[in-house]
Amino acid sequence: MLNNYPLWKYLAVILVFVTSIIYTLPSFYGDHPTIYITQYTLKKTCQELDNILLCQVKKILTHEKIINKSIVLQENKIRIQFFHEQDQLQAYQKLSTIFSKKYQILLCNTPNIPYWLSAIKAKPIKLGLDLCGGIYFVIHANTKAVLDKFQEQYIDSLRTILFEKNIPYLKIYKIKNHDIEINFQNSNYRNKAISPLSKIDNDLILHAMGTNKLHVIFSERKKNAIREHTIHQNCTILHHRIHQLGITEPLVQRHGSDRIIIELPGFQDIEKIKDMLGTTASLEFRLVNSAISEFEISNNLIPEDSEIKLSNNGYLIPLYKRIVLSGEKITNSNVSLDEYNRPQVNISLNKTGSILISNFTKNNIGKAIATLFVEYKDSGKKDSKGDAILIKHEKIINVATIQSQLSDNFRISGINNLNEARHLSLLLRMGTLEAPIYIEEERMIGPTLGKQNIIRGFTACALGLLTSICFMILWYHYFGLIASVALIANLTLMISTMSIIPGIVLTMSSIVGIILTLSVAVDANVLINERIKEEIKQGKPVQYAIYTGYRKALTSIVDANITTIITSIILYLIGTGPIKGFAITTIIGVGTSMLTSIVGTRAVVNLVYGKRRISKLSI
Repeated sequence: MLNNYPLWKYLAVILVFVTSIIYTLPSFYGDHPTIYITQYTLKKTCQELDNILLCQVKKILTHEKIINKSIVLQENKIRIQFFHEQDQLQAYQKLSTIFSKKYQILLCNTPNIPYWLSAIKAKPIKLGLDLCGGIYFVIHANTKAVLDKFQEQYIDSLRTILFEKNIPYLKIYKIKNHDIEINFQNSNYRNKAISPLSKIDNDLILHAMGTNKLHVIFSERKKNAIREHTIHQNCTILHHRIHQLGITEPLVQRHGSDRIIIELPGFQDIEKIKDMLGTTASLEFRLVNSAISEFEISNNLIPEDSEIKLSNNGYLIPLYKRIVLSGEKITNSNVSLDEYNRPQVNISLNKTGSILISNFTKNNIGKAIATLFVEYKDSGKKDSKGDAILIKHEKIINVATIQSQLSDNFRISGINNLNEARHLSLLLRMGTLEAPIYIEEERMIGPTLGKQNIIRGFTACALGLLTSICFMILWYHYFGLIASVALIANLTLMISTMSIIPGIVLTMSSIVGIILTLSVAVDANVLINERIKEEIKQGKPVQYAIYTGYRKALTSIVDANITTIITSIILYLIGTGPIKGFAITTIIGVGTSMLTSIVGTRAVVNLVYGKRRISKLSI
C-alpha cells in the first residue's frame, strides 16, 4: 500500500510524543521558595556544615512554627524548601540573626517537581531575568594585571637563558606597553643574545636599539591570545563559584574584550553574590630564597630575581619572583589531620600542574616553598579610562619544606589551626581567577514584572495557537484537525527540548521565537494539503493523491526550513543576549515543526486512511 508505515515507525512517533509530554511536565509545577546555608568563601571563621547544624536549624524552625516542605544536607549545603514566600522570609530573618557570622544564608527558588521526574533528569524550562526576576552583573576583568604577570615570567626566562649561555648583561627592566628592554655592555654581547632569546616564543619580537640595547616586544597576537584565555578562564571559575551556591543554570558569558555578564534568574540576595563574585584572591607557590641574609633584607640588597614578602607572623621572607605553581592548576582540595593530629590541606592538580610540580620538586628537595596569598582590592579611584584602580595585597600564609618529589596529589602542612586550613581549602576549591575583577554594574530585577511578561507571553502564544487551529479546521476540515494536533505536539516538543538542552533560557525574545515558529509551522501542512487537493481535482485516486501530495510538498518544505535555520544560525553566531535567545528558539522550533508536520501528520493520516478504499477526503 502507498500510505502505510511499518509498526516501528508508529511506535517511534508515539515514543517521541510521550517523551516530550513527560519532559514538558516539570515546567508546569512551579518553584518552591528556598534558603541555602553555605560556607563563607574567604572568612577564616568558616565552619563545616554537618548533621549537628542540620538538627539545630530544624529545631529553630519548629520552635518558630515556620512550616517547611523539606530540609536536607547535600554537597556541603543545607537546602530548606518552603511552600510560601512569607515562611521563606521569616526563616531567613531568624536564621540570619543566629548564623550569619558563621555561614552564608542565601535566598532563591528551586523547582517543585516530583521525585520520579527528577529521577529521569526532567527539569523545568529555565526562565530568564525578564521573566522570573533575579540579579544582573557586568564584571570588568583587569587583563592588564595578567599581562604584567606574563611580563614578569618572560623577564625570568630571559634572565635564565642569558645565564645559561654565559652572556653578561647590565640590566633587564620593564617598559611601557608590557615590553621589555635589556642593556648589555656592548653590541657584541647584544648581538650574541638575539639568537637564543628569539627561541623563547615565536610571538616575541626582538629589536636592536642604539649600541647596546635590545627591545623585546609582545606581539599583538600574543596579547590578544592572553586576554582571550584570561576571560575564558574567569568565566569558567565564576560559573563554578556560582554553582557552589546551588544555582545550577546561571548565565555567564563574555561581553566585549574584557567584560563578563552574569545573570542569576530567580536569585534574590545581591549582597551575598557580590561578596562571592568580588573575591579576587589567588594563590602562588614560590621558592624561598634562603641565600639572602637578614642584613641584606634590612638594607634592601635584594637581587633582581627575588623580592621580599610579608608572612602571617609579620616576618619578612625573600621569595624568588618565579611562580612555581598557581591556583588555576588545582582541581580539588580538602582538610585532614596528619599523624600528629595537626591540620593539613590535601591538594589535587590537573595534568599540567602535576608535571610542573613534579619536575620542580625533584630538583629542589630540602628547600622551602611558600604559599603566597594575593588579593586585589578596589582603591575607590578611577584611571583615565574610567576603570577602577585595583591595589594588590600580598601575604605569605604558609612556608613548608619540600621533603620528596610531588605528583598530582600533595599536602600543605604547618598550618596554624583548623579554621585556617578550612579557609585555604575552600579558597582552592572555589577556583583562582586568572585576572582580578570588579563589579562595574549591578541590577536587581523584581519578579513582578516577570510574572506580567509570562502572562502576556503565554496569552499571545495561546491566542496565536488558537487562531491557527481555528483556521486550519475551518479550511481543511479533518486534515486541518490533524494539522492542529501536530501544532500542539510541536509546542510540546519545543518546550521539552528547551528544558533538556543545558544553557537554554526562556526569555521574552524566546517567547517571540516560539510564537513566530508556531505561526509559520502550519505552512508545511498548508503546502501538503493544497498539493493533495490539486491531485484530487486532477482526478487522481485518493490514496495516490495523499502519497503524491506529501512527496511533492516535501522539497519545498525542506528548502524553506533550511533557509530559516541558516539565517537563525547566523543570528546566533553574531548576535548577543535577546538575539541569541530568539535564534536558538527559532532553530529548535523549525526542527520540531518539520518533524511534526511531515512525519507526525503522515503517521496519523496513514493510520486513519491507509489500507482503506476511500473515494472522498475531508479536506
